[in-house]
Amino acid sequence: MQLLFDFPINPKYSFENFVVCGGNSTAFQFAKLLTTDAAKNLLYIYGPSGSGKTHLLRALAGALCLREGRTTLPSISFKEIDDIYRGEYPAEVVSRLGERFRDEPALLIDDIHLLPDNPHVRSELWQVFNDFHGSGRKIVITGLYPPREIPHLDGHLVSRLLWGLVARVDISDDDSLRMIMRKLADDRQIHFPAEVIDFLLIHNRRELPALMEALEQIHHYSLATRRKISVRLARDVPNLCPVVLK
Repeated sequence: MQLLFDFPINPKYSFENFVVCGGNSTAFQFAKLLTTDAAKNLLYIYGPSGSGKTHLLRALAGALCLREGRTTLPSISFKEIDDIYRGEYPAEVVSRLGERFRDEPALLIDDIHLLPDNPHVRSELWQVFNDFHGSGRKIVITGLYPPREIPHLDGHLVSRLLWGLVARVDISDDDSLRMIMRKLADDRQIHFPAEVIDFLLIHNRRELPALMEALEQIHHYSLATRRKISVRLARDVPNLCPVVLK
């Protein structure tokens, strides 16, 4: 069960293959800074789903693993927090979060906006955070919202987050999405004409996971029909987009 929350070194999530654009360059630089600057030990990254927060968290974890001579680092995502607490959040002598990160070099937390409205969990999180912050160990947290807007978060912890590096990621602009789509196509050695990318940005949902799925659908349809990728082919792909193509 514990391995579910480990971040192993994974070349898929590295700094090298992260597409840097105007909406994420600050978060990218801050994440790299934490791996090289001993004086920097706290980073909070926030922004909408699919904007690359978890990629940066995993890339940073991979860099720290290499530095520490390890293959994995433990982490938690509050998206799956019930797998730690089993749906029950009793006041315990031993902190489950504390046990999870005991003697670890970094505190890695994803999706903190899903922190449950429970005083015992908040107390455990506060204690673990203080332990890491007081010892100068690395702390990296991601969420959807800026620190002051995170639901159920203790005010003291909000203040502490604001002491560190804070960066917003937002890749919703056309230039950022075009760069990422081109990189995804190049990584798969797919020739994806610019006009097809623009077509998807107009007719498809603009969230990155939906655009990635559309890219894969177009590619597979092109192979199946032995046709070149074009706007005409994209229009013919069955059930391509969650909205009607016109």
